[in-house]
Amino acid sequence: MTYPSFVVGIAGGTGAGKTTVSRLITENVSDSVTRIPLDNYYRDLSHLDLAEREQVNYDHPEAFEWDLLREHLETLLSGGSVEMPQYDFEIHNRKAEAITVEPTDVIVVEGILALYDEAINDMLDLRLYVETDADVRILRRIERDVVQRGRDLEGVIDQYLSTVKPMHEQFIEPTKKHADLIIPEGANRMAINLLEEKLQNEVHGEGGRAWEREDFEREIGDRTARNTPDPE
Repeated sequence: MTYPSFVVGIAGGTGAGKTTVSRLITENVSDSVTRIPLDNYYRDLSHLDLAEREQVNYDHPEAFEWDLLREHLETLLSGGSVEMPQYDFEIHNRKAEAITVEPTDVIVVEGILALYDEAINDMLDLRLYVETDADVRILRRIERDVVQRGRDLEGVIDQYLSTVKPMHEQFIEPTKKHADLIIPEGANRMAINLLEEKLQNEVHGEGGRAWEREDFEREIGDRTARNTPDPE
């Protein structure tokens, strides 16, 4: 392996499809990928009881321990391993045990505010923002929190209206300006294929680390034109 690793940040609102995009663009290099979910870096709230933790605004940037995430990324980029915390959504707090994470050719930082912190943005080689209609995102959020995380429907809707939606508008959506590429709902196939190729090239040492939004859009436009049949 050649250090430093190639680091990808994937941001977007709750339920936007960030995990799906991450899976699609890395499925052919999965053995060479280290995943860093931003959720694991929610602050340790062991000093609060459950009722107090339930009232915390988890969509605000202050909910995350940015210093620890920066430290861990720097360590991974230097070739060292880290003890990454794990998060339990049912208790709104970190689990007691961390997991050892080793550096790999590709590191993916994924979360609603993955493109928020300036220092972390400077460590990213590729910045993606997944954009999805708000109606779709809230439906996905309800399904996830009620079915997978055992929360009551009324509480999920109240949380969405009181914190999730306003925090998205204030903090998350503005991070689009940092993205090299904005991927629309449905994971634009042409964009996904191009990103998948880029990561494969990076793993095999054939990629160029700098690729701006204009380069992506130009390449996607060229490929679209090549694959669009001429009108009869």
